[in-house]
Formats: sequence, structure tokens, C-alpha cells
Amino acid sequence: MERAYTDAEIDAALAALNEEGRLREAQALVARAAPQLHRVLDEALAAGGWFGETHEQAVATAAEAGDVEARRQAIGTLVAEETRLGMLVGVAVGFELARTLDDSTEGD
Repeated sequence: MERAYTDAEIDAALAALNEEGRLREAQALVARAAPQLHRVLDEALAAGGWFGETHEQAVATAAEAGDVEARRQAIGTLVAEETRLGMLVGVAVGFELARTLDDSTEGD
């Protein structure tokens, strides 16, 4: 049975991620699984409608901004928003991957 985490538990876990060396193993795992994770992330973003027509419209809007400075700002904003979106979807994929791995080892 899945349980809900309290805000305090989440805050403590996030703080623990800042400990030196804490992410090394996770980074190594991600590096090994990068091609598969890339495919899953692409599929999740496409299924969510985050890229495709919406993305193309945002790119066109940024590219057509008035002057050079406005284009720079629009492109910077687009890159930042898409980076955040990718990170959020990536975290969701990571949670689901962890849940799937936990489920597969519980039967052992």
C-alpha cells in the first residue's frame, strides 16, 4: 500500500540530497540508463502534449519577437520553462521508476 509523505518528510529528504556524495550512485544509474530514460521522457512529454504544436508555437513566437533583445529574452524564457517542465516530468518518471523497482523486489 502506497503512503502519502508529509511536507516535513519531503523537506527532510530534499535537505538530505545536499549531503556530499549523496547523488553519486543515482548519477551513475542515470548515466547507465540514459538512452532508455531519454525515450521514456520523450514519450511522457509527447503524451502530455507539452511538445509538438505547443512547442512549435512557442518557438515561432520567440523567434518572431521584435528586436534582438526581445528575442533573447523570449528564447531565454522558453528554454527556462521547457527545462523546468522537463525536470518535473523527469522527476515524475523517476518516482514511477522507483515505485516499479520497489514493486518488483517486494515479491522476492
